[in-house]
Amino acid sequence: MTSSAAEAVQLEKIRREIFLALFIALAVAIYTVEALLPSPVLGLRLGFANILALAALFLFGARAAWTVTLARIFIGALLLGNLFSPGFLLSLAGGTAAMTLMSAAKTLGGRFISPIGVSVLGAVGHIAGQMLVASLLLVRHPGLWNLGPVFMLVAVATGVMNGLAASLLIETLRGHPVFHYGSVANADHP
Repeated sequence: MTSSAAEAVQLEKIRREIFLALFIALAVAIYTVEALLPSPVLGLRLGFANILALAALFLFGARAAWTVTLARIFIGALLLGNLFSPGFLLSLAGGTAAMTLMSAAKTLGGRFISPIGVSVLGAVGHIAGQMLVASLLLVRHPGLWNLGPVFMLVAVATGVMNGLAASLLIETLRGHPVFHYGSVANADHP
């Protein structure tokens, strides 16, 4: 039995949607667990949920990564009961800044930028977005910016760690038989 080209396209779309749903579910679970754990340094989190956004970015493109990130932030806030709280606003600002930088880096860098580099940019963007919103809405004191170097150092370290994990996940998924049907693994389309 042979499949038509239309069936192959439809099957590819369904595979992509299934993987995105799995990425979102895993990202929300990781985000929720991480939010419930004690913070290692001044409210900073390790950002393990971003590993799924990175995988989505490299496997399916920027639109998929934005979907994973925004769904994680909104669903996670609903589960934790802090939708539209200051913590939610910080998360949204950080996630938006991170995804903007990561999407731009992947688009401009193409195959020449690794998940590690993209992850570090995202982590630094996340901290910068959070600090900006915190300084505008929560802590209107210039001393907040004195914490910037410490936060950025932690961001670079977690960015490298999450980028390495994302690289392993992407490599593993690209080796899976599901990714050998069609052009899923090479998709940069929305």
